[in-house]
Amino acid sequence: MKKEKNQTSFELSLERLETLVDSMESGEATLEQSLEWFEEGMTLIKSCQDQLKHAEQKVQELIKNSEGEIVERDFE
Repeated sequence: MKKEKNQTSFELSLERLETLVDSMESGEATLEQSLEWFEEGMTLIKSCQDQLKHAEQKVQELIKNSEGEIVERDFE
């Protein structure tokens, strides 16, 4: 269940970032509101980066070979 919560949190964060960008690009907000949105967006970006880093570490753990060495693979 925890995995689903983290996944949802990541996706909700991305959705909120898109909303913030759209709102800021509209040009209808005050400077103060834009700064608040920018600050919120930076917090969301940091959270998403942390979650992606954790996911990358997890993938690396899962692809270790039988001797315990990490085998690097391209996911293209």
